[in-house]
Parts: sequence; structure tokens; C-alpha cells
Amino acid sequence: MISTVFLINKSTSKVEKLADAPELLERDGVVFSLRGGPRTPRPSGGQVWDPVAVYAPDELTEEEFQELYEAGRQRVDELNLKY
Repeated sequence: MISTVFLINKSTSKVEKLADAPELLERDGVVFSLRGGPRTPRPSGGQVWDPVAVYAPDELTEEEFQELYEAGRQRVDELNLKY
């Protein structure tokens, strides 16, 4: 399974387990595009992690995505792992 991170806005994100990581996914009427991954993190603290894929709303620019990503790092463990 793939840990799929959806960066919705600067204060909201969610993580779902999915079998694959297509280029585009729709959730709650919003089209999300694959922005990173899936990549397998290195084990840390004795924990082995599933591959991680990151999605953001498709209409966002790269700069807007980077802002969401940085904001998400404060609350989403998968965004702080080493690869």
C-alpha cells in the first residue's frame, strides 16, 4: 500500500492508504495531481514505512504547492521522513 498525502490547504491535509498512485485523483469534488513519489522512506526509529505519494489540488502552481508542503510538514509525519 502507498501512504497518500493530500495537501488540501495550509491548515488541512489527510493521509489515505491506496494501492496505486495515478497522476490525477478526485476527492470531494477537487482534482488532485501527483506532486511527488511514490518513494519509499528509509526505516527510522525501528519503523519501516510504506511508500509515500504527495498530492495537491491540480490548479496550484509549483510555488503554491511548496507553501502547502511546508505548512503540511508541521502535522504530517510522512512529509518529514528521510528518503
